[in-house]
Amino acid sequence: MRTTTVDIPTGDGVADACLTRPDGDGPFPAVLLLQDAFGPRPRLVEMAERIAARGYLVLTPHLFYRAGRAPLFDLSRLGEADQRGAIFERVMPLVRALTADVISRDTGSYLDFLAARDDVRPGPVVVTGYCMGGTNALRAIEAHPDRIAAAASFHGGRIVTDAPDSPHLGVASITGEVYFGHADEDQSMTPEQIATLEKALDAAGVRYRSEVYAGAHHGYTMSDTPAYDERATERHWAALFDLLDRTLPTG
Repeated sequence: MRTTTVDIPTGDGVADACLTRPDGDGPFPAVLLLQDAFGPRPRLVEMAERIAARGYLVLTPHLFYRAGRAPLFDLSRLGEADQRGAIFERVMPLVRALTADVISRDTGSYLDFLAARDDVRPGPVVVTGYCMGGTNALRAIEAHPDRIAAAASFHGGRIVTDAPDSPHLGVASITGEVYFGHADEDQSMTPEQIATLEKALDAAGVRYRSEVYAGAHHGYTMSDTPAYDERATERHWAALFDLLDRTLPTG
């Protein structure tokens, strides 16, 4: 397979992105991979390549493109707690700027980019996201239910808030399937918030699975941070591939 950098026109400029393409002529079903707060880096390429190895073309957009092309930060010391905290201070304004409207518009641009490619199979895609990307994966399927067959959110945070546009309040628009792999003892997604999310999904009649990964911390899939949990990450792969096989098979 091959990973290249591509530029995607949006209403607010040009988003840089990684495109991971399987070997062969295609066309391939497409997966949209949404980053965590630390942004594009080798770990996300590794994850995209594992998905592509199963026959999917994977687009990993730089969600913070309005602030400049990736990388925006030096992530070489991401495993060090003090350095990670300093990066978070710089990242959080960018995270807060990704409102529901911004995610809806940007996702539309990413989907248009994929739909225009000859090597992408026509039809809906699947979106998977991590940390803040998990939250934005939910926003994406809410905004584009006819273009996204399924969404997966892994250790997504702040899916349930008191804000009038809290992600959990928009689930009624979803027509596809959603998977949630919550981190245990995650202060950004507490047991009470998980229960509120599930209640909203049940009331809307959404097809979903919501699971708590016991002992796993927020960020458990990210092998370049101390939160990494190998067992939880392998469970995440099993859940994601099960979702892909059922909602967007390669055959």
